[in-house]
Amino acid sequence: MKGLGIDLCGIQRIQRVLEGGDGFLRRYFTQEEQAYIARRGKAGPESAAAMFAAKEAFLKALGTGIDGGIPLTEVSVAHEESGQPRYVLGETAQQAMAQRGAGSAWLSLSHEAGVAAAVCVLE
Repeated sequence: MKGLGIDLCGIQRIQRVLEGGDGFLRRYFTQEEQAYIARRGKAGPESAAAMFAAKEAFLKALGTGIDGGIPLTEVSVAHEESGQPRYVLGETAQQAMAQRGAGSAWLSLSHEAGVAAAVCVLE
């Protein structure tokens, strides 16, 4: 294992931000992520919270944190047909992961009782 990160995000906090317009989505999420969140309807805020937590968990696993110079749009979350989440990394994020000696980033998401959680393991 080359890195481990975990993050929690309040769903209600994300819901309030989303109600204020789409600036938050445009700033932190790729177009594909934004479309996924929109398709989720009422479950959109919990999906957005889990995906935001996934971005922070990845950056924690790298050891850089959110202010480490990697834009959050470089760390994207996609979903397999089964619903399993996976990372889609931009070039900057891939390079940072390679510098850490990792070749894979594993992701697990969960949400319950108003909180979304993400765990990232770098191998």
